[in-house]
Amino acid sequence: MNDLAPLLTPEGRALLDAVRGTAPADELAVATRLRRDHPAGLVSAALGQARLRQRAAAKFGAEDAGRMFFTPNGVEQSTRASVAAYRAERFRELGVTSVADLCSGIGGDAIAFARAGIRVLAVDRDPTTAAAARANARALGLSDLIEVREADVTGVDTAGYDAVFVDPARRGGRGRIFDPEAYSPPLSWAVRAALGARCAALKIAPGVPHEAVPAEAEAEWISDGGDVKEAVLWFGTAPGAVRATLLPGPRTLLGTGLPNPDVRPLGRWLYEPDGAVIRAHLVAEVAHEVEGGLIDPTIAYVTADEPRPTPYATAYEITDQLPFNVKRLRALLREREVGILTVKKRGSAVEPEELRRKVKPQGPNAATVFLTRVAGAPTMLIGHPA
Repeated sequence: MNDLAPLLTPEGRALLDAVRGTAPADELAVATRLRRDHPAGLVSAALGQARLRQRAAAKFGAEDAGRMFFTPNGVEQSTRASVAAYRAERFRELGVTSVADLCSGIGGDAIAFARAGIRVLAVDRDPTTAAAARANARALGLSDLIEVREADVTGVDTAGYDAVFVDPARRGGRGRIFDPEAYSPPLSWAVRAALGARCAALKIAPGVPHEAVPAEAEAEWISDGGDVKEAVLWFGTAPGAVRATLLPGPRTLLGTGLPNPDVRPLGRWLYEPDGAVIRAHLVAEVAHEVEGGLIDPTIAYVTADEPRPTPYATAYEITDQLPFNVKRLRALLREREVGILTVKKRGSAVEPEELRRKVKPQGPNAATVFLTRVAGAPTMLIGHPA
């Protein structure tokens, strides 16, 4: 996978078509057959690319992924297409017609920008990654809007572009990097690059401390299908603003500076805020919306007496509140013939799978168990989605 060039030849493309959709169990037989007429290295590269395309389908959709070219890191680190499309639309609404996409990877964001009608300079210093981005622009018919440049982003002049987008590398030899100054390039450099543009967006890890957000930036946390995907620092929009955006939608909850909600007794309804809402520290806004309060000062569960639908939290009707006791829970679930058990936890050291093994759910009925704390006490809440 260190060189995509052989796969871009007519022979390589023909092999990619031949191995499309190959199941892992069939790879050996397919490789043996194809090596009779093609170089072994090229056959291996084609099969490796087919595996990457299958993995990438979850992010890019089967149609695009089946035409694109990937590296292992590119599949892992590229932006999900739905998130990239949302960000590109925000740029378009800001009047952006051209963007310098720095640390562009295999081109996931560049593709979304181009499809929004934005001209893109995509820059990455890794030769293979840049080659994949260039091949992807060509494969998707976007070469007229995407220029790919193999270069160190710190030396690129972005003055001719309306906006800057930076997606620093957040993985190293030992895995994820949590210190923003250890990103490549560091967050401080990315901020300086952003401040030099009319508007900009910096993609960062969703676990970034709020105190690390520059005063000039708007901070946005994005989830897709309930999974938190990333945080973005926007420049040239609304300095100091905080928002949580949920996809599909999009649905955006803006921070209003509310104080932390009061702790109150458990009501009939429990609300589990979306992860982006929690990361953005906007649980108070959800509590205000449902006219509820917290079950514990350290737990991001909101309780209320009445059901009030909100897109920013999942509501559950609570039927039982018990002190943590596995035997009591097992007996109650057996009595109610619960065999479909969803276990959620927040503020508990017990692992859901461990609890499921101990209670051995059996029967046709379903229930949700929350392992949490209520007013400081380890508690089990039993209920079901609204």
